[in-house]
Amino acid sequence: MLEPQTLTFLKQLKKNNNKPWFDAHRAQYEAARIDFQNFIQLVIDRLQQSDPSITGTIARNCMFRINRDIRFSNDKTPYKTNFGASIKTGGRKSGLAGYYFHLEPGSSFVGGGLWMPEAPALKAVRQEIDYNWDEFQAIIKAKTFQKNFGDVYSADEIRLSTVPKGYEKDNPAIEYLKLKSFIAETSITDEELFTASLHKKTVAAFEALQPLLQFINRAITD
Repeated sequence: MLEPQTLTFLKQLKKNNNKPWFDAHRAQYEAARIDFQNFIQLVIDRLQQSDPSITGTIARNCMFRINRDIRFSNDKTPYKTNFGASIKTGGRKSGLAGYYFHLEPGSSFVGGGLWMPEAPALKAVRQEIDYNWDEFQAIIKAKTFQKNFGDVYSADEIRLSTVPKGYEKDNPAIEYLKLKSFIAETSITDEELFTASLHKKTVAAFEALQPLLQFINRAITD
């Protein structure tokens, strides 16, 4: 579980997203960051029992910085109003598919996959889906996957409006081949964040995601 003060800090940061306020409340930020870090480490320690590839992973190395990159953005607010952690084989920047936990008031979720990969990886995953359509279907139709995620995420911002080059529109997998990211997620209410079972729900969701991650990473690394 997470401490209510952690969510309170993020709510206040959203209303006061400026450096003077942040500097004056740095102690609260550090407490919130450590709370989130401890939770992620608990999840890692439980998850590595079913996914040995993340054994020895340190939570602080999975977490994203609170500072925003504003160099090319019209939004000049300096801080993110969420905490995020990416847990994956080889570390957060490995380029492989992995697990993700997003903490944000009113918008928290647990999930993972492969987000906006470079062209070679994207091509490899599409080819893997095309060549192994029955296997991919079995993964996303498995009871545990359906219970946790329903389906892979397929909003307009991560999918092509046309058929990708090299494929026909009558390909049975075409709706998945149009995707530019291969992820799944399930939302978490603010109330659930403070329950003792939060880490168990998170680990269960991550375990349901494992076959999809293995499928994607096989495509990238083989």
